[in-house]
Amino acid sequence: MATSVLLAACGGGGNDALDTASTTAAASRKAAAATTTSTIFYGANGHNNEGGAYDISSPAVQLSQLQDLGVKLYRNEVYNQSSANKLAGIAKTMAAGGVTVYPVMLMSIDFNTETDAYNAGYQLGVWTATAYKYPYYEVSNELDAMTIYNNVDGVYPQQFDNAKFQIARGVIRGMIAGVKSVDTNGKIIMGGGTWMHYAVDQMLAAGTQPDGTTGHPVVNWDITAWHWYSDMGDITNACGGTGCHDVLGTLQQFGKPIWLNEYGVRPWYGSDQQIASYLVGNKMMAQFVALASKYNIQAIQTYQLYDDPAGGEGAYGLLKNDGKTQKASYTAFKNFVAANPK
Repeated sequence: MATSVLLAACGGGGNDALDTASTTAAASRKAAAATTTSTIFYGANGHNNEGGAYDISSPAVQLSQLQDLGVKLYRNEVYNQSSANKLAGIAKTMAAGGVTVYPVMLMSIDFNTETDAYNAGYQLGVWTATAYKYPYYEVSNELDAMTIYNNVDGVYPQQFDNAKFQIARGVIRGMIAGVKSVDTNGKIIMGGGTWMHYAVDQMLAAGTQPDGTTGHPVVNWDITAWHWYSDMGDITNACGGTGCHDVLGTLQQFGKPIWLNEYGVRPWYGSDQQIASYLVGNKMMAQFVALASKYNIQAIQTYQLYDDPAGGEGAYGLLKNDGKTQKASYTAFKNFVAANPK
Protein backbone atom coordinates (compact mmCIF):
# COMPACT_ATOMS: atom_id res chain seq x y z
CA MET A 1 0.00 0.00 0.00
CA ALA A 2 2.94 2.30 0.41
CA THR A 3 3.12 3.96 -2.95
CA SER A 4 5.39 6.24 -4.89
CA VAL A 5 4.49 9.89 -5.13
CA LEU A 6 2.90 9.26 -8.52
CA LEU A 7 0.47 6.63 -7.27
CA ALA A 8 -2.97 7.77 -6.52
CA ALA A 9 -6.21 7.56 -4.68
CA CYS A 10 -9.16 5.33 -5.03
CA GLY A 11 -12.75 6.44 -5.24
CA GLY A 12 -16.23 5.04 -5.11
CA GLY A 13 -19.76 5.52 -6.29
CA GLY A 14 -23.21 4.49 -5.27
CA ASN A 15 -26.86 4.87 -6.11
CA ASP A 16 -29.45 6.89 -4.24
CA ALA A 17 -30.58 3.93 -2.16
CA LEU A 18 -27.06 3.20 -1.03
CA ASP A 19 -26.42 6.86 -0.36
CA THR A 20 -29.52 6.91 1.83
CA ALA A 21 -28.42 3.74 3.60
CA SER A 22 -25.04 5.26 4.28
CA THR A 23 -26.57 8.44 5.64
CA THR A 24 -29.02 6.48 7.79
CA ALA A 25 -26.20 4.36 9.14
CA ALA A 26 -24.28 7.47 10.10
CA ALA A 27 -27.28 8.87 11.94
CA SER A 28 -28.12 5.63 13.71
CA ARG A 29 -24.56 5.32 14.97
CA LYS A 30 -24.28 8.93 16.11
CA ALA A 31 -24.23 8.07 19.81
CA ALA A 32 -21.62 5.39 19.34
CA ALA A 33 -19.48 7.71 17.25
CA ALA A 34 -19.61 10.34 19.96
CA THR A 35 -18.06 7.92 22.40
CA THR A 36 -15.46 6.40 20.07
CA THR A 37 -14.04 9.24 18.03
CA SER A 38 -11.99 10.52 20.95
CA THR A 39 -10.36 7.12 21.42
CA ILE A 40 -9.53 6.00 17.86
CA PHE A 41 -7.14 8.77 16.83
CA TYR A 42 -3.95 6.72 16.83
CA GLY A 43 -3.82 3.64 14.65
CA ALA A 44 -1.59 1.43 12.55
CA ASN A 45 -1.57 -0.64 9.38
CA GLY A 46 -1.00 -4.37 9.31
CA HIS A 47 -0.78 -7.02 6.61
CA ASN A 48 -2.21 -10.11 8.25
CA ASN A 49 -3.23 -11.51 4.88
CA GLU A 50 0.18 -11.03 3.28
CA GLY A 51 2.41 -13.20 5.46
CA GLY A 52 5.90 -12.22 6.57
CA ALA A 53 6.20 -11.13 10.18
CA TYR A 54 2.41 -11.16 10.49
CA ASP A 55 2.56 -14.95 10.26
CA ILE A 56 5.44 -15.08 12.74
CA SER A 57 3.67 -13.02 15.40
CA SER A 58 0.30 -14.28 16.55
CA PRO A 59 -2.67 -11.91 16.77
CA ALA A 60 -2.21 -11.94 20.55
CA VAL A 61 1.41 -10.79 20.19
CA GLN A 62 0.37 -8.09 17.74
CA LEU A 63 -2.33 -6.98 20.15
CA SER A 64 0.16 -6.61 22.98
CA GLN A 65 2.41 -4.50 20.78
CA LEU A 66 -0.45 -2.30 19.63
CA GLN A 67 -1.58 -1.82 23.21
CA ASP A 68 1.95 -0.87 24.22
CA LEU A 69 2.07 1.69 21.41
CA GLY A 70 -1.30 3.20 22.34
CA VAL A 71 -2.90 2.17 19.04
CA LYS A 72 -6.70 1.84 18.86
CA LEU A 73 -7.32 1.23 15.13
CA TYR A 74 -5.75 -1.50 13.01
CA ARG A 75 -6.22 -1.44 9.23
CA ASN A 76 -5.71 -4.72 7.30
CA GLU A 77 -6.49 -5.93 3.80
CA VAL A 78 -9.01 -8.43 2.50
CA TYR A 79 -9.24 -9.57 -1.12
CA ASN A 80 -11.28 -12.81 -1.20
CA GLN A 81 -13.49 -14.94 1.03
CA SER A 82 -10.62 -16.74 2.71
CA SER A 83 -8.81 -13.53 3.63
CA ALA A 84 -12.08 -12.03 4.87
CA ASN A 85 -12.65 -15.00 7.16
CA LYS A 86 -9.07 -14.86 8.46
CA LEU A 87 -9.28 -11.17 9.30
CA ALA A 88 -12.60 -11.71 11.05
CA GLY A 89 -10.95 -14.01 13.56
CA ILE A 90 -8.17 -11.52 14.16
CA ALA A 91 -10.72 -8.73 14.61
CA LYS A 92 -12.42 -10.69 17.41
CA THR A 93 -9.12 -11.14 19.24
CA MET A 94 -8.24 -7.48 18.86
CA ALA A 95 -11.68 -6.22 19.91
CA ALA A 96 -11.39 -8.11 23.20
CA GLY A 97 -8.20 -6.16 23.85
CA GLY A 98 -9.54 -2.73 22.97
CA VAL A 99 -8.24 -2.45 19.39
CA THR A 100 -10.67 -1.99 16.51
CA VAL A 101 -9.74 -3.80 13.29
CA TYR A 102 -11.26 -2.68 10.02
CA PRO A 103 -10.84 -4.04 6.50
CA VAL A 104 -9.57 -2.32 3.40
CA MET A 105 -11.02 -4.24 0.46
CA LEU A 106 -8.46 -4.65 -2.32
CA MET A 107 -9.31 -5.11 -5.98
CA SER A 108 -7.74 -4.27 -9.32
CA ILE A 109 -9.53 -2.72 -12.31
CA ASP A 110 -8.88 -5.68 -14.58
CA PHE A 111 -12.46 -5.94 -15.82
CA ASN A 112 -14.08 -5.51 -19.22
CA THR A 113 -17.04 -3.44 -18.09
CA GLU A 114 -18.20 -1.37 -15.16
CA THR A 115 -20.90 -3.96 -14.53
CA ASP A 116 -18.34 -6.75 -14.25
CA ALA A 117 -16.34 -4.60 -11.84
CA TYR A 118 -19.46 -3.84 -9.83
CA ASN A 119 -20.35 -7.52 -9.51
CA ALA A 120 -16.86 -8.44 -8.33
CA GLY A 121 -16.82 -5.60 -5.82
CA TYR A 122 -20.27 -6.60 -4.61
CA GLN A 123 -19.15 -10.16 -3.91
CA LEU A 124 -16.12 -9.02 -1.93
CA GLY A 125 -18.31 -6.63 0.05
CA VAL A 126 -20.70 -9.47 0.90
CA TRP A 127 -17.88 -11.79 1.93
CA THR A 128 -16.27 -9.14 4.10
CA ALA A 129 -19.41 -8.01 5.93
CA THR A 130 -20.68 -11.58 6.34
CA ALA A 131 -17.44 -12.69 7.99
CA TYR A 132 -17.60 -9.95 10.63
CA LYS A 133 -19.69 -6.88 11.36
CA TYR A 134 -17.06 -4.15 11.35
CA PRO A 135 -17.75 -0.58 12.44
CA TYR A 136 -15.88 0.62 9.33
CA TYR A 137 -15.29 -0.71 5.82
CA GLU A 138 -12.80 0.84 3.43
CA VAL A 139 -13.79 0.47 -0.21
CA SER A 140 -10.60 -0.07 -2.26
CA ASN A 141 -7.08 1.29 -1.93
CA GLU A 142 -5.35 3.84 -4.19
CA LEU A 143 -7.13 2.82 -7.38
CA ASP A 144 -6.13 6.17 -8.86
CA ALA A 145 -2.72 4.63 -9.40
CA MET A 146 -4.42 2.62 -12.13
CA THR A 147 -6.54 5.43 -13.57
CA ILE A 148 -4.29 8.49 -13.65
CA TYR A 149 -2.19 9.56 -16.61
CA ASN A 150 1.55 9.79 -16.15
CA ASN A 151 3.30 12.86 -14.78
CA VAL A 152 0.25 14.82 -13.72
CA ASP A 153 -0.91 16.07 -10.32
CA GLY A 154 -4.39 14.59 -10.34
CA VAL A 155 -6.18 17.78 -9.36
CA TYR A 156 -8.24 17.96 -12.59
CA PRO A 157 -10.71 15.38 -13.97
CA GLN A 158 -9.07 15.32 -17.40
CA GLN A 159 -5.88 14.00 -15.81
CA PHE A 160 -7.50 10.57 -15.49
CA ASP A 161 -8.32 7.88 -18.06
CA ASN A 162 -12.09 7.85 -18.59
CA ALA A 163 -12.50 4.13 -19.28
CA LYS A 164 -10.34 3.11 -16.35
CA PHE A 165 -12.16 5.55 -14.09
CA GLN A 166 -15.47 3.92 -14.96
CA ILE A 167 -14.13 0.48 -14.04
CA ALA A 168 -12.80 1.83 -10.73
CA ARG A 169 -16.19 3.40 -10.06
CA GLY A 170 -17.82 0.04 -10.64
CA VAL A 171 -15.52 -1.65 -8.14
CA ILE A 172 -16.33 0.90 -5.47
CA ARG A 173 -20.07 0.97 -6.12
CA GLY A 174 -20.15 -2.80 -5.92
CA MET A 175 -18.20 -2.94 -2.68
CA ILE A 176 -20.54 -0.45 -1.04
CA ALA A 177 -23.64 -2.28 -2.24
CA GLY A 178 -22.26 -5.63 -1.11
CA VAL A 179 -21.46 -4.37 2.37
CA LYS A 180 -24.81 -2.64 2.73
CA SER A 181 -26.68 -5.77 1.66
CA VAL A 182 -25.36 -7.44 4.80
CA ASP A 183 -24.51 -4.65 7.25
CA THR A 184 -26.46 -1.40 7.11
CA ASN A 185 -24.71 0.04 10.15
CA GLY A 186 -21.04 -0.06 9.17
CA LYS A 187 -19.54 3.23 8.06
CA ILE A 188 -18.05 3.51 4.59
CA ILE A 189 -14.52 4.86 4.27
CA MET A 190 -13.77 6.23 0.82
CA GLY A 191 -10.71 4.24 -0.26
CA GLY A 192 -7.54 6.05 0.68
CA GLY A 193 -6.05 8.28 -1.97
CA THR A 194 -2.66 9.92 -2.03
CA TRP A 195 -0.61 12.91 -3.18
CA MET A 196 -2.88 15.46 -4.92
CA HIS A 197 -5.15 13.02 -6.75
CA TYR A 198 -8.35 14.28 -5.18
CA ALA A 199 -10.12 14.90 -8.50
CA VAL A 200 -11.30 11.27 -8.45
CA ASP A 201 -13.17 11.71 -5.19
CA GLN A 202 -14.57 14.99 -6.48
CA MET A 203 -15.91 13.31 -9.63
CA LEU A 204 -17.46 10.48 -7.66
CA ALA A 205 -19.14 12.91 -5.28
CA ALA A 206 -20.50 14.97 -8.18
CA GLY A 207 -21.48 12.17 -10.55
CA THR A 208 -19.06 13.33 -13.24
CA GLN A 209 -16.32 11.67 -15.32
CA PRO A 210 -12.95 12.61 -16.83
CA ASP A 211 -14.64 13.12 -20.20
CA GLY A 212 -16.69 15.95 -18.72
CA THR A 213 -20.06 14.23 -18.80
CA THR A 214 -22.48 14.44 -15.87
CA GLY A 215 -25.37 12.48 -14.43
CA HIS A 216 -23.38 9.41 -13.42
CA PRO A 217 -23.72 7.48 -10.12
CA VAL A 218 -23.06 9.64 -7.08
CA VAL A 219 -21.60 8.27 -3.87
CA ASN A 220 -22.14 9.46 -0.33
CA TRP A 221 -19.55 8.08 2.04
CA ASP A 222 -18.94 8.56 5.75
CA ILE A 223 -15.18 9.09 6.11
CA THR A 224 -12.65 10.50 3.64
CA ALA A 225 -9.33 8.65 3.78
CA TRP A 226 -5.97 9.87 2.52
CA HIS A 227 -2.35 8.71 2.43
CA TRP A 228 0.75 10.81 2.97
CA TYR A 229 4.45 9.94 2.85
CA SER A 230 7.64 11.82 3.59
CA ASP A 231 8.51 12.53 -0.06
CA MET A 232 5.22 14.38 -0.48
CA GLY A 233 6.20 17.23 1.84
CA ASP A 234 3.61 19.41 3.55
CA ILE A 235 0.04 18.12 3.19
CA THR A 236 -1.24 21.70 3.52
CA ASN A 237 1.09 23.01 0.82
CA ALA A 238 1.73 20.24 -1.69
CA CYS A 239 3.37 21.50 -4.85
CA GLY A 240 3.37 20.06 -8.36
CA GLY A 241 3.00 21.12 -11.96
CA THR A 242 -0.34 22.81 -11.27
CA GLY A 243 1.00 24.83 -8.38
CA CYS A 244 0.66 24.34 -4.63
CA HIS A 245 -2.45 22.98 -2.95
CA ASP A 246 -3.84 22.57 0.55
CA VAL A 247 -4.81 18.92 0.26
CA LEU A 248 -6.45 18.77 3.67
CA GLY A 249 -8.45 21.88 2.86
CA THR A 250 -9.75 20.29 -0.33
CA LEU A 251 -10.63 17.04 1.40
CA GLN A 252 -12.44 18.96 4.10
CA GLN A 253 -14.84 20.29 1.47
CA PHE A 254 -16.47 16.86 1.27
CA GLY A 255 -17.90 17.52 4.72
CA LYS A 256 -16.74 14.21 6.21
CA PRO A 257 -14.24 13.35 8.94
CA ILE A 258 -10.76 12.80 7.52
CA TRP A 259 -8.65 9.75 8.27
CA LEU A 260 -4.99 9.80 7.33
CA ASN A 261 -5.01 6.02 7.24
CA GLU A 262 -1.55 5.59 5.76
CA TYR A 263 1.34 7.84 6.65
CA GLY A 264 4.99 6.99 6.86
CA VAL A 265 8.60 7.76 6.09
CA ARG A 266 10.30 6.32 3.04
CA PRO A 267 12.91 3.74 4.10
CA TRP A 268 15.54 5.54 2.03
CA TYR A 269 14.99 8.82 3.89
CA GLY A 270 17.94 8.22 6.21
CA SER A 271 19.00 6.35 9.33
CA ASP A 272 16.46 4.69 11.60
CA GLN A 273 16.79 7.61 14.00
CA GLN A 274 16.27 10.17 11.22
CA ILE A 275 13.19 8.26 10.08
CA ALA A 276 11.84 8.17 13.63
CA SER A 277 12.36 11.91 14.04
CA TYR A 278 10.54 12.67 10.80
CA LEU A 279 7.66 10.34 11.74
CA VAL A 280 6.81 12.33 14.84
CA GLY A 281 7.91 15.68 13.42
CA ASN A 282 6.24 18.81 12.12
CA LYS A 283 5.36 17.43 8.68
CA MET A 284 3.84 14.25 10.00
CA MET A 285 2.44 13.28 13.41
CA ALA A 286 3.03 16.61 15.14
CA GLN A 287 1.42 18.45 12.24
CA PHE A 288 -1.52 16.06 12.04
CA VAL A 289 -2.24 16.50 15.74
CA ALA A 290 -1.91 20.28 15.53
CA LEU A 291 -4.30 20.45 12.57
CA ALA A 292 -6.79 17.82 13.74
CA SER A 293 -9.38 20.27 15.00
CA LYS A 294 -9.06 22.68 12.06
CA TYR A 295 -9.53 20.01 9.38
CA ASN A 296 -11.62 17.46 11.33
CA ILE A 297 -8.89 14.80 11.26
CA GLN A 298 -10.51 12.01 13.24
CA ALA A 299 -7.82 9.33 13.03
CA ILE A 300 -4.28 8.72 11.77
CA GLN A 301 -2.79 5.28 11.08
CA THR A 302 0.94 4.75 10.68
CA TYR A 303 2.28 2.56 7.90
CA GLN A 304 3.05 -0.05 9.21
CA LEU A 305 3.54 -2.29 12.27
CA TYR A 306 6.23 -4.58 10.79
CA ASP A 307 8.86 -4.24 8.09
CA ASP A 308 8.13 -6.17 4.93
CA PRO A 309 10.34 -9.16 4.19
CA ALA A 310 12.96 -8.97 1.44
CA GLY A 311 11.31 -8.29 -1.88
CA GLY A 312 8.38 -6.48 -0.29
CA GLU A 313 7.55 -2.79 -0.09
CA GLY A 314 10.37 -2.01 2.29
CA ALA A 315 11.27 -1.30 5.90
CA TYR A 316 8.31 0.90 6.81
CA GLY A 317 7.64 -0.85 10.11
CA LEU A 318 7.84 0.21 13.71
CA LEU A 319 9.33 -3.25 14.29
CA LYS A 320 11.62 -5.35 12.13
CA ASN A 321 10.36 -8.25 10.05
CA ASP A 322 11.03 -10.74 12.81
CA GLY A 323 7.90 -9.36 14.45
CA LYS A 324 9.62 -8.50 17.73
CA THR A 325 12.65 -6.21 17.36
CA GLN A 326 11.66 -2.62 18.08
CA LYS A 327 13.10 0.12 15.88
CA ALA A 328 13.72 3.75 16.78
CA SER A 329 10.35 4.59 15.25
CA TYR A 330 8.60 2.31 17.74
CA THR A 331 9.93 4.25 20.71
CA ALA A 332 9.34 7.62 19.06
CA PHE A 333 5.76 6.71 18.15
CA LYS A 334 4.99 5.33 21.62
CA ASN A 335 6.41 8.37 23.37
CA PHE A 336 4.58 10.78 21.06
CA VAL A 337 1.23 9.10 21.65
CA ALA A 338 1.76 9.13 25.39
CA ALA A 339 2.67 12.81 25.32
CA ASN A 340 -0.20 13.80 23.00
CA PRO A 341 -3.34 11.96 24.14
CA LYS A 342 -6.33 12.24 21.84
